[in-house]
Amino acid sequence: MLHFYENPFVCSHYNRLEYTLNKKKIFNDPVYGFINIPNALIFDIIEHPYFQRLRRIKQLGLSDYVYPGAIHTRFSHALGAMHLMRKTLDSLREKGQMIFEAEYEGALIAILLHDIGHGPFSHTLEFSLFKNVSHESITAWTLDALNKDFAGKLTLAIEIFKGTYPRKFLTQLVSSQLDMDRLDYLKRDCFFTGVQEGTVGAERIIKMLNVVDDELVVEEKGIYSIESFISARRIMYWQVYLHKTSICSEKMLIELIKRVSICWDKKTSMSATPALSLFLSNDLSAQDFNKNPKLLETFMELDDTDIWGSIKLWLNHEDPVINILSNALKDRRLFKIEILEEPLKSVRLTDIKKKVAKRLKLPLEMTHSLVTHGSVTNAAYTAKNHTINILRKNGKVEEITAAVDLPNIKVMSKIVKKNYLCYPKTLYLPKYL
Repeated sequence: MLHFYENPFVCSHYNRLEYTLNKKKIFNDPVYGFINIPNALIFDIIEHPYFQRLRRIKQLGLSDYVYPGAIHTRFSHALGAMHLMRKTLDSLREKGQMIFEAEYEGALIAILLHDIGHGPFSHTLEFSLFKNVSHESITAWTLDALNKDFAGKLTLAIEIFKGTYPRKFLTQLVSSQLDMDRLDYLKRDCFFTGVQEGTVGAERIIKMLNVVDDELVVEEKGIYSIESFISARRIMYWQVYLHKTSICSEKMLIELIKRVSICWDKKTSMSATPALSLFLSNDLSAQDFNKNPKLLETFMELDDTDIWGSIKLWLNHEDPVINILSNALKDRRLFKIEILEEPLKSVRLTDIKKKVAKRLKLPLEMTHSLVTHGSVTNAAYTAKNHTINILRKNGKVEEITAAVDLPNIKVMSKIVKKNYLCYPKTLYLPKYL
């Protein structure tokens, strides 16, 4: 694979005059309005095939099965996060914080590329295509690859992303309890789902941010904006990210991919797109990525279209589980999901599996992919790894739950766990057999 700058088409297409005069483009974003591309380097990063791939990965996975408007992409989210980062850095400079131009550019690039490692359907298939490899790890590997393409110009951005750069607040703006990633995705997801209760005042929060001892803080007058932000995050998790229908559809997709991998291992006749075939037919881990750099190149060819294209190839597959799940996902004939107050009892699980096996005339072991259970947790704010710190008017810095008596924040800091059970609506299933 040619590096970006080694591509003869690219080299011939971009001469020096174009490089300086024709790269400060403007995106018309439905959430913020016009978003300016600040310089030629960032323009070239956006033009890179790895970043353009984000146009083909939906931000919210299968949530459009619940909210039809939720079809926005990781591409628009990354641009939005960069826009908020720019406004934040400008605001901090206005307050007297010294931010060098190289740091300014590095922070913009770090947030622009913070999701570059996401796979198809974002979080849904994160651990289904290979073992214990998070999108953060793939992002770090991708950043290193891009840095080679751009002749080392992303080094500072990588340091900020990884948290090795000395100025800690820059990393906190990329990844923390109050980073530009969260501010954008809450506002953007609220906009596209129509869940108005999740609206956040991102602009006001940005104006309330400051830096003390190299740590990001919120000025005291912004406390109630932060309370609203945490409340909005809690609402969005229960109403959107952990909506029971989203959980059910994503679980069905995960089980489908697992079943296809099992059949592939058994040498059953299977087909998929070339990139997806590589990951379904091999049991890959982080060590494999480190040994074979071409795996990353192949992963960077994967997007949502690989999954949907392959699902269409599986609609009439001889394996009944693959047949059922593929058709159900294509036609949105989703399984039933129950939210349980108590952990699922094994007796009931076995009973449901037996009924499904009898109804569909399947061996009992095949129902493991059709009758699934698990749990989800939600805590709108946890101070374990990152904290939100308040700058009091007297100059003292305190963690938010200690700074003021806000019972709502303390309640929302508690981890809530819900159990679920998914199984077929047998009313629909016979038509697929």
